[in-house]
Amino acid sequence: MSQSFLGVQIDAVYHTALVFGGIEYFFGAGIQQTYPGATHHGRPMSVIPMGKTDLPLEIILEYLDSLKQVYTAESYDLFMHNCNNFTNDFAMFLLGRGIPDHITSLPQTVLNTPFGQMLKPQIDSAMRGMTQAPVAPAAVPRQSRTNVATGTRPSMPRETSSSTGLPTGQVHHATTLKKLDSLLMSAKSSCAVIFFTSATCPPCKIVYPAYDELAAEADGKAILIKVDLSEAYEIGSKYQVRATPTFMSFLKGEKENEWVGASEGQLRGNVRMLIQMAHPPHPHTTLRLRTLQRRHRTVTYAKIPPLDKLIVKMGSRSTDSAVVALKDFICAREASGASDAPLPSLPAIDAFIVQCIDTDPPDSLFPLVDLFRCALVDPRVSGYLAAERSHSTIVTILSKPSALGTSCPYSLRIVTIQLACNLFTSSILATQLLQDADLCTPLLQLITSSLLDTAHPPVRVAAASLAFNMAAINHLRRLDEKEDLIAESFQVELMASLLETISNENGNKDSIRGLLTAIGLLEYGAPRNGEVQELCNALGAKETVHAKEAFSDDLKDLVREVEQVLP
Repeated sequence: MSQSFLGVQIDAVYHTALVFGGIEYFFGAGIQQTYPGATHHGRPMSVIPMGKTDLPLEIILEYLDSLKQVYTAESYDLFMHNCNNFTNDFAMFLLGRGIPDHITSLPQTVLNTPFGQMLKPQIDSAMRGMTQAPVAPAAVPRQSRTNVATGTRPSMPRETSSSTGLPTGQVHHATTLKKLDSLLMSAKSSCAVIFFTSATCPPCKIVYPAYDELAAEADGKAILIKVDLSEAYEIGSKYQVRATPTFMSFLKGEKENEWVGASEGQLRGNVRMLIQMAHPPHPHTTLRLRTLQRRHRTVTYAKIPPLDKLIVKMGSRSTDSAVVALKDFICAREASGASDAPLPSLPAIDAFIVQCIDTDPPDSLFPLVDLFRCALVDPRVSGYLAAERSHSTIVTILSKPSALGTSCPYSLRIVTIQLACNLFTSSILATQLLQDADLCTPLLQLITSSLLDTAHPPVRVAAASLAFNMAAINHLRRLDEKEDLIAESFQVELMASLLETISNENGNKDSIRGLLTAIGLLEYGAPRNGEVQELCNALGAKETVHAKEAFSDDLKDLVREVEQVLP
């Protein structure tokens, strides 16, 4: 029938979904979840094994969150923004390749015919009830059903404390003395609580939920241990426990308190007091700092240049399919928004970029890097890079200016810095950039070498913005009382570069503002008597910052804030 009406043979109008971890994900009324094969569309006519992903669940769920901004119920369009676009984007993130082309190209095949264009509104309207139907409650996976009701994300694997190597936010069970001694030793610089319980102790069960909540609340600041004396006789004998529930607390490796009874109020009060003793509030939290005590959004460079003029500068590379696909994506996103801009083949684009940077003359690279910068404004693109094995694309791009040294063209250096700022549009990738030494090293090298560029003020301003992004993401962790993402040695290197640059910066207010804010965010909440504070003392950071107060009245309040957190 399709041959008669459209002039082309269409065997089926495909609905697709992606299944992993025992859950089927698809796009209709927003991003929906169901048990495999339990959607209102019925059993699948075909199942295509796509492969296996090694990505952690936490990263996958973070990426799904970013897709929810693009794949909303209101944005669904049967022809231009449908389930196949979602499945393709999600598969590309998980596996590095999309779904078969004959599926993703089908809507355009229909629209390329006069009859298809004419019937588009009627077909879209007629199909909307089917494409956006809700999932039957019985088909929603139990965990997903709870999350829909509460508005929370699925539970994810706990973080691991860098100081203890143990999962944070959960109760640890000890059945042997060796295990208990190991747990207490890991809390020697912090604090720990042992809950002695028994399978035959009804009062103990009353405080189980409170104890679990306190472990989640502690989130790495304390180690909460549970010992079942009906299984761990040797532990009960050593600690001479005669009744359950019994609680013992330890501070800095020494026994601090012991109490008996199932009083939830006493338990909560004692554990919270213990944590406060082990981790007293940082002195900076008692200050009133309008800039340094608020959450900051990272700087992005989203301006789109005239793409035709930009691409012409690529010469023979301008007609490559990767360049054409990248340009079409950027234009569609700029004209109609992310929902009307299906992702191009990102693996092919990445491979093309790496090849060009490795082989082409440096003077010809900036248009390609600038084009990719424009695409990175979309968190689907930056999120995809977070899943890339070995992060070869990012490392290749970030390392090029440093490898070229003083011979790096100005245009290539500044667009590389701007591109690096846009990498922070993905929270997943932002975390990796700071936490992974293989990514943080070229990022720092790019910043430090660019801050020293005395001939080009715009380069210094952009480098200050990139330093700000690094400091701002790490600062968010401190506001949430979590461990730093940036290793202390990298913080020292970044702070040294910022202080050297600001001491010599006298001509650009925007650069000074960015440098001041980055210094303040990097120092706010820094470990007392740590390496960063030692560096600031040695370099006379407070005097250096104070000298900038006379530069502009607009900077006086910021200078005074930064002075307050410097040692």
